Order: sequence, then C-alpha cells, then structure tokens
Amino acid sequence: MKKDPRITDAEWQVMKILWEKAPITSLALVEILQSRIGWKPTTVYTLVSRLVTKKAVMVDKSSSPYVCTPLLSEQECRRAERNSFLQKAYDGSLSMLVVNLLEENELSANEIEHLKRVLANKKGKER
Repeated sequence: MKKDPRITDAEWQVMKILWEKAPITSLALVEILQSRIGWKPTTVYTLVSRLVTKKAVMVDKSSSPYVCTPLLSEQECRRAERNSFLQKAYDGSLSMLVVNLLEENELSANEIEHLKRVLANKKGKER
C-alpha cells in the first residue's frame, strides 16, 4: 500500500497553483505565488524541492526555465488529509465525525434529502 505524503499548509498553496495551471514554468509559479501570497522566489523553490522529495511534484530540468507538474492529484491529497484528520481527531471513526458535524450544523431540507440518498445508495451496495 502506497503511503500518502504529508503536505504542509504552505505546500498546499504550491499544489493548488500546480493543479490549476500545470504544466507551469518555475518562473510563472514564483510570479503567481509572489503576487498572491508575497513569497520570495527562494521560499517557492524550497517548497517545490520538498514536494519533489515527497514525490508529489516533478520538475523537468531539460528546459529553461524548469517546468513543474504535480504527480499527485488534488483528490489523492484531499483523501490523505481527510484520512489523517479522521484518524487523529476521531480515531478513524467516520460515523463519529458525521454525527458531530450533523449535531453542530444546520442542514437544509435539500441537504438532508441528498444525505438520505447517499446513505440509501451505500446501504444498497452492501448487499
């Protein structure tokens, strides 16, 4: 089983740009993150380097400037974050998380009906 890399909050900012714009040159990535967040080029390059080490990003060094591409999808990273949070905060219990969310938040009639359909569909697949 493949272990999902732990992506830090700062690395998420880089990944969001990559998912939106990839493939993207390292210079364009720096420009976007400088304008949106105010990061210096060295900060961006450090984060990209960490993401390469984590096998979340590939950097093609055969061109100048380098071209960056995500190796992990947004869905894969979200799943890893969700699973990590679920394990840490709810001992892996999805039902405990859902119950807490439902008890602490208001839902519209449409949202309730949608949840009922999802649960009925899940129940139907168990048979």
